[in-house]
Amino acid sequence: MEFKLKPIGIVHSPFKNTEDIDSKKYADSGGFDSVQGELELFKEFEDGLKDIEGFSHLVVLFAFHKSEGPRLHTKPLLDETLRGVFSTRSPHRPNPIGMTVVKVIERKGTSLKVSGIDMIEGTPILDIKPYTSRDQKSSIKLGWLEPKMKKT
Repeated sequence: MEFKLKPIGIVHSPFKNTEDIDSKKYADSGGFDSVQGELELFKEFEDGLKDIEGFSHLVVLFAFHKSEGPRLHTKPLLDETLRGVFSTRSPHRPNPIGMTVVKVIERKGTSLKVSGIDMIEGTPILDIKPYTSRDQKSSIKLGWLEPKMKKT
């Protein structure tokens, strides 16, 4: 079975290419929370933004459009050990789909000004969903990331 996805918009970001996103730098400074950008939906999807202003955060599904193809093992940016791709946020996946959570600052027409951008300029947006209390899990395990997160 195959699926064909159609972007619903694009990301406007201060990061112009993949090298601009240095996860180690941002991990050391508290993350991407303060990085602002814009989610621009195509006009045909504007009606789907109805009532979005009531949510503080959104889950954004996007395409890793600059991915160089899948790798089942990768060295994450915060680690030197070869890890399975499904235990990482690597863009080099069998289906190059990314996910991030952003904070809504404001809506203007088809555009959402947000903070928490960790995508590059021109990234295709596949879907947007509201982030809700159902998404907040307690007692989570961070696997191989646990000792890395304690250092920051």
